[in-house]
Amino acid sequence: MTTATRTGGLWNIAAEEPDRIALVDAGQSGGVSYTYGELVSDANKYGRGLQDMGLQPGDSVVMMLHNSADLVAFYFAAFQTGLYIVAVNWHLTGPEVAYILKDSEAKAFVASERFADAARQAADEAGVPGRFSVGSIDGFTPLRDLGGSDERPDILTAGGPMLYTSGTTGKPKGVRRPLTGADPDQVPLASSGFFGIFGIKPFDDHVHICGSPLYHTAVLNFVAISIQLGHKVVLMDRWDPEEMLALIDRHRVTHSHMVPTQFHRLLALPEEVRAKYDVSSLRVMIHGAAPCPQEVKRRMLEWWGPVVTEYYAATEGGGTVISGEEWLRKPGSVGTAWPNSVVKVLGDDGSELPVGTPGQVYMRMGGSSFEYHHDKKKTAESRVGDLFTLGDIGYLDEDGYLFLCDRKSDMIISGGVNIYPAEIEGELITHPKVADVAVFGVPHADWGEEIKAVVQPEVGVEPSEELTEEIMVFARERLAKFKLPKSVDYTDELPRDPNGKLYKRKLRDPYWQGRANI
Repeated sequence: MTTATRTGGLWNIAAEEPDRIALVDAGQSGGVSYTYGELVSDANKYGRGLQDMGLQPGDSVVMMLHNSADLVAFYFAAFQTGLYIVAVNWHLTGPEVAYILKDSEAKAFVASERFADAARQAADEAGVPGRFSVGSIDGFTPLRDLGGSDERPDILTAGGPMLYTSGTTGKPKGVRRPLTGADPDQVPLASSGFFGIFGIKPFDDHVHICGSPLYHTAVLNFVAISIQLGHKVVLMDRWDPEEMLALIDRHRVTHSHMVPTQFHRLLALPEEVRAKYDVSSLRVMIHGAAPCPQEVKRRMLEWWGPVVTEYYAATEGGGTVISGEEWLRKPGSVGTAWPNSVVKVLGDDGSELPVGTPGQVYMRMGGSSFEYHHDKKKTAESRVGDLFTLGDIGYLDEDGYLFLCDRKSDMIISGGVNIYPAEIEGELITHPKVADVAVFGVPHADWGEEIKAVVQPEVGVEPSEELTEEIMVFARERLAKFKLPKSVDYTDELPRDPNGKLYKRKLRDPYWQGRANI
């Protein structure tokens, strides 16, 4: 194997091993494999087409695409031509997508046919010039017609993702880092170093499975880096627990990036279904993005073994990691700081807090810098010196392990006492009749706030006063009296995105409307 192949990089691998499988698009009937040569051909064609439209390094393009080989090819097209790539959440409405198109100053927009209505509305409202579609959308040019040649584009320089924060606390904000001007044929040390945190190395026969939407920061990174490091990627269009097990078995999958909601649904499969599939190929199944209830984590470790690894990180940079073995020694922790990353817990005055004292969690990744696009105020508010925060509350133990309590914006203050909903949710979710749960504060005339739980019952379980009493008896056995919900409401489904992130504001806001002065 040549030096070029050993060092990785999509175009290097395609030159050396054009028939090597880069991607299996499991969403297509029977699953369709794409070689490195085929992926590069499409990426070159689209990249040349974007340059022919007049796009220059530093311009932005927006993708509103389902998981597919087309998305991956378009991503690499924009990456090699120095463009900012915005992968937009396709659950958003037309006006919400239009906001991102305008805010990112997009010069091109590509959307899937299945999102045609929102895409058309967004493109018209934003007035974006270049419009392309996977499938057919009125007024959009088919993506396959972008570019007339698969020769490499004329200007080659590394672009990068411009990810928009989830918008759970307001309008989403684009996290925009300065482009490096690096050679797109070279795998950035930060990428190989990030995978190294989890013990994943180039060309070590890893197979990555992706079951979450590629508009999510970490999901997109894991797929792109896996391909750059010579790992085959199995791409699911829509996630299904049994289908994931079948693909793990069929393709001898070794690693993935998952969320606790997926663990919960896997564990809900009947034992005889789980036993049908061989998962012995798994080496490191990584999860983050949302808190994982301890009982769910324990059961996954019992099933899959110590391959379940957790991390805490952010679009903005920096983070922690903890292996399965470590977690069993430090249950509930999200781990210690990555190499070249700093994690501190600060008080409201910006001073560092003692061991075991909850405060706001701040991070830094090496010399990394970023700004929220068009929002200097938000950038400034998230920083103390060269550290930044996501607004999470947590504490460090004597060994430097970070434990998260909750988001500061979700914290309930009742009678002057700080209450962390995540702790309560972590207990209630283990009730056998609870499929999902959200806990938050609602107005109370005397205490300021009281605790409300909204429960999504398991399939076949009907809401009732008897169910509420059963849940409350269960809670009283596990939680201090001041942490007990004062009331329980029910819903058919909690508003989560496919990555497990809960839009709690959508649940909480109706309880506060017209009562802000209480």
